[in-house]
Amino acid sequence: MNEPATKPALPDDFTILALETSCDETAAAVVCGGRTVLSNIVASQMALHQRFGGVVPEVASRQHILSLVPVIEAALRAVPGGWAGINAVAATYGPGLSGALLTGLNAAKALAWQRALPFIGVNHLEAHIYANWLITPPEQPAAPPAFPLVALVVSGGHTLLALLRDHGDYTLLGQTRDDAAGEAFDKVARILGLDYPGGPAIQQAAQGVLPVGTLPRAWLRDSYDFSFSGLKTAVLHKVQERQELTVRSLSKATGGEPKTPRGRAVSPPAGASPVPLDAAFVGQMAYAFQESVVDVLSAKAVDAAVRYGAVAILLAGGVAANVRLRKELTQRAAIPVICPPLALCTDNAAMVGAAAYYRFAVGVQSGWALEVVPNLRLGA
Repeated sequence: MNEPATKPALPDDFTILALETSCDETAAAVVCGGRTVLSNIVASQMALHQRFGGVVPEVASRQHILSLVPVIEAALRAVPGGWAGINAVAATYGPGLSGALLTGLNAAKALAWQRALPFIGVNHLEAHIYANWLITPPEQPAAPPAFPLVALVVSGGHTLLALLRDHGDYTLLGQTRDDAAGEAFDKVARILGLDYPGGPAIQQAAQGVLPVGTLPRAWLRDSYDFSFSGLKTAVLHKVQERQELTVRSLSKATGGEPKTPRGRAVSPPAGASPVPLDAAFVGQMAYAFQESVVDVLSAKAVDAAVRYGAVAILLAGGVAANVRLRKELTQRAAIPVICPPLALCTDNAAMVGAAAYYRFAVGVQSGWALEVVPNLRLGA
C-alpha cells in the first residue's frame, strides 16, 4: 500500500467495528479514534488444533462460522447505543488462510452494506504494526509513535522488516526466504517433543538454562532477509545424534549394540516410538534455538533503524510476545523500542480497527468486490 500520506482528519470519536479471521482466532473489536480499544473479543481455537500440532484450515473455517456472531455481539455490547455508535466496518482480507479470511471478510461486507456504512479492507501485516497505536483503558493516552519508524513483524506465518515514513507510506526492507520465525518455533518445539504453540513452550523450556554450545545463524549478509530453515534442520540433526547415542547406551546395557554393516548403531525400527529426550537436553536446545533467532532478528532490526534514521523500532506479531526478544532488542537499540501489550501481539481485531482508521483517514475505502488475498504482501 502506497497511498498518499496525510494527517488523519477524522473526528477523534470516529468508531470502527473490526473483524479478524485470518487464521485460527475469531475476533471482533470496537476501536475509537484509531487508538482507544472499547472492546476486543477473541475466540481462540488453540485447543481444537493442539492435537494436530498446527492449524487445520478446514477446521478453522468451520469454527469461524460458529463463533462470528457471538464475538460480534459481545464486542458491540461495549458501545453506548450499539450499532448507532459505529461509523465504519473493517476486516482483514489477507494474508492468511483463504477459507478463514472469507468468513470474516464476507460478514464484514454484509454488515456494512446492510447498515450503509463505509467498509475498509485491512492488510493483516499492517494491522499487526498498528497494534502499537492502541490504548486499552484505563491505560493513560500517550503520544502515538512518530515517523520514520522501522517495524519488525514476527509471527507464525511472517517475518519481515519494513520502513514506515508515514501512515500508508511503507517500504519492505526484507522478509523470510523460507520458514517464518513463529513457524520455526512450532516445528522445533515438535522436534523437541514440546507442546503447540511452540513459541511459549520453547520460551518456558529455555528459562534458567545454562548455555551449552550454540546453533548456527543465517545472517544472509548485505540483506535484511531472514532464513530459519537451516536452523531448524540443525536442531533436528542434534536431536537425531542424541537419540542415536541413547540407543547405543541402551543396547550396551542390555548386552550388545546392534550394528549396521558399517559398524554404526541402528536407529529404532520404522513405526517405533521416538527415543525420549531428557529434559536437560531439551532445555539446552530450546535455549540455543531461541538465542539464534533472537540474535538475528535483533541485529537486523537495529542495523536497519540506524541505516534509515528511524526514531523508534516497532515490534509486532505473535513472536513479539517473546520476553527474550523484547529484552535483547531493547538492550541493543539506541532508540526506543515500542512493543504492544502481550494481549495485542497475537491475532486480534483491535489492531485491524486501528489500521482501518488510518487507511480511511487518507481516503482509502474498499468496494464490495474486494476479494481475499491469501498471499498479500505489505505495501500492496
